Amino acid sequence: MKLWEKKAVPDSRVIEFTSGKDRTTDMCLAEWDIAGSMAHAIMLCETGLISEDEKKNLLNALHSLFKKTKTGNLTIGEGIEDIHSQIENELVSILGDTGKKIHTGRSRNDQVLTDIRLFTRKEIDETAKTTSRLFYQLLSLSEQYRQVLIPGYTHMQPAMVSSFGLWFGSYAESIADDILMLSDARTLNNRNPLGSGAGYGSTLPLDRKLTTELLEFEDLLYNSAYAGLNRGKAEFAAASAMASLAQTLSRLAMDMCMFMTAELRFVDFPDEFVTGSSIMPQKRNPDVFEIIRGKARLIQTLPGQVSALVSGLPSGYNRELQLLKDLIFNGFSELKDCIGIAIHMLNHIRITDNVTANPLYNSIFSTEEVNRLVKQGVPFRDAYRIIGEKVGNTSFTPTSLTEYTHEGSIGNLCNSEIERIFRSRMLCFVNRSSQDLIDKMISL
Repeated sequence: MKLWEKKAVPDSRVIEFTSGKDRTTDMCLAEWDIAGSMAHAIMLCETGLISEDEKKNLLNALHSLFKKTKTGNLTIGEGIEDIHSQIENELVSILGDTGKKIHTGRSRNDQVLTDIRLFTRKEIDETAKTTSRLFYQLLSLSEQYRQVLIPGYTHMQPAMVSSFGLWFGSYAESIADDILMLSDARTLNNRNPLGSGAGYGSTLPLDRKLTTELLEFEDLLYNSAYAGLNRGKAEFAAASAMASLAQTLSRLAMDMCMFMTAELRFVDFPDEFVTGSSIMPQKRNPDVFEIIRGKARLIQTLPGQVSALVSGLPSGYNRELQLLKDLIFNGFSELKDCIGIAIHMLNHIRITDNVTANPLYNSIFSTEEVNRLVKQGVPFRDAYRIIGEKVGNTSFTPTSLTEYTHEGSIGNLCNSEIERIFRSRMLCFVNRSSQDLIDKMISL
């Protein structure tokens, strides 16, 4: 059954091609389609479009279907186009004519838009929660190893003195900015399209503010035509936030791959966390971080894919918009997997002490010596020349590390300030489940 089906029997190959992976992907939306339908049924009753008894019957039937989603017993039957058709078909099977009334005042367009926004909101909140674990892990490692020095690199060359505290903390602060993008994506996504129909409203007396409240959207998408035109914009914001997080992960993974090389060996992991070679007995391969790096780079292409898919489309619904679902749904899944395995790996990281004791890194202390002379009153350019000559003729030897006091230096990491920023940006992630919404609505 297709919600749009009339007399003509649709060609099977056309249906197969245009539906794509909908039957699989749509199962992710089942619980949210039910939540949206419950809110819609309550609104229909409040506006007099269905009776109180019809509302109660619809809510009870939808609640029973929700329970089936939790046990894995709700599936899309043979010949049923998608989850939206399946749920309506189930309601008609249970309630007869009352089940046919659930689609009053809505189009499959605003129905799907609502489902996707509810699902995306949940995915954003779950991603933020998982990312929070990584943030605090990095901050903890920063504090734990704040005194352990390593070379800081520019142009892939040893440059200045750094520390594991500074290195771990830099990725923590990067995540704090990524979370800001994720919160912005949530704000843009968290507006209600339900009631906008096919993009042109309805002559029925719908109460869109009521469904907004019931589904805990922050506000409405007011203009009915924009509700459809907005599709792709919310996905682009979500894709951009995912790409930002992925960029952080990709660079962290690249550093890990470099730091694990035999030449550097700044960090290492137990044998159970690295892989070997079928021919070379000595190999300790950082496969996990290489896969993170690869997957993260693919996630970074999401904004471009969304933009390419949407740009140039005319207003109103166009079928290729359904392709956005796979991009965004898979993006969230891959990103959370990458964050999860990064957390798992960092739980077992081994830090190498005394890296900078290697004479190879003597020159990274040269800027220290320039500054020491500056503090004694030597003009900077003269101090730079003096130390540069010593480095050039290999007579330079480091003395002792001077004090770093300014904000954000190895002696003053400002981790508490970074945590304050992060905590304030996490406040918008409510993490309300479909169960929460349905438990609230079933009693209305």
